[in-house]
Amino acid sequence: MDSMITAAARALAAGDPLGALDRVALRDDAPALALRGIAMAQLGDLVRARALIKSALRGFGPKESLSRARCVVAEAEIALASRELGWPVKALEAARITLEAHGDQVNADHARYLQIRRLLLIGQLDQAQHLIAGLNPDPLPPALRTAHELVLLGIALRRLQSRAARDALTRARRAADQAAIAALSAEVEHAAMLLDTPVAHLIAGGEQRPVLLDEVEALLASTSLVVDACRYVVRGCGMSVSLGTRPILFSLAQALAEAWPADVAREVLIARAFRLKLSDESHRARLRVEIGRLRVALKPLAGVTATPRGFVLTTPVCPEVVVLVPPLEEKFAALCACLADGESWSSSALALALSISQRTVQRALDTLAAEGKVQSFGCGRARRWMTPPMPGFATTLLLPAPLPSG
Repeated sequence: MDSMITAAARALAAGDPLGALDRVALRDDAPALALRGIAMAQLGDLVRARALIKSALRGFGPKESLSRARCVVAEAEIALASRELGWPVKALEAARITLEAHGDQVNADHARYLQIRRLLLIGQLDQAQHLIAGLNPDPLPPALRTAHELVLLGIALRRLQSRAARDALTRARRAADQAAIAALSAEVEHAAMLLDTPVAHLIAGGEQRPVLLDEVEALLASTSLVVDACRYVVRGCGMSVSLGTRPILFSLAQALAEAWPADVAREVLIARAFRLKLSDESHRARLRVEIGRLRVALKPLAGVTATPRGFVLTTPVCPEVVVLVPPLEEKFAALCACLADGESWSSSALALALSISQRTVQRALDTLAAEGKVQSFGCGRARRWMTPPMPGFATTLLLPAPLPSG
């Protein structure tokens, strides 16, 4: 490796892509192409960066396995930044093993963190936590220590563990200061905003107010019965019931919880659950069936009792009933929560992150685009979607992750 390549690599490691380009911008050999690709990625031109890395990969011979492995890692990082979550994980793992075999532990660890960050984005928290638990961040350079803490922060946010999230944020800030890379510090501060932004609205006693992540965590640990309209779960006293696949039952539970301790008229429940303005005896019979199903689903957390005009929620084990709702009512709230990170997403990556079909995502994106809430660029398979963060939006609670089991 010549002196200009070495100097360019050091500039990239220090977060100075322009300094790196000054040294290799006019060179077309494989090492220079790889460094130019990484520099363009740091500058945000991911399309050009991907093309340069691919050219570098073709330029390295079959015997240059170490350089080829580094290119694979760089390509995976660009794919992650582009939110292309379907890139070949096996190729990245093979590159990581090659890097370890050649003694390049820093880049091998970097590859591991890319794997973990992908798992975090698609909501596979248990796997992400298992992998990061086996890594020791102490010997890592400051930039990778920052990445380590940001992953821990992301896991804690999705598991609604505010204390663990704040501890990880403190360590991430410390490591980012040591790294002295402006882009890295900006990423840490963006993550910090999530801890100080309302993540939901709390409805209790007929009043509604915004709540932070700390308050949500404390609420879920209390004895209150919580009807969570962000994740379609009813929780209380260490027990939880998921109604994510039973929207009618959840609509009924939410309507009863919002009115508690008062009852709700049958006509109101029919309108909420079945979306019908008029009701006849067949609708009332259907309501009785669904109420019976709700009683079975909520045992022993809560019960539903008939009243002369409708039904009322009863709580034999919980002294209070509250409802958590997103700050902004939005049909496509989970989709917007993913897009709120400010990155550009492909429809296939959104489908993978949310565990729904790509066609469903495309229809939702077309609807949001018509309303001016998202924008796209590119065509065909290169089409990407993005939107600026929405103030007060429940990003943390709407990202894919299970609630604590309690």
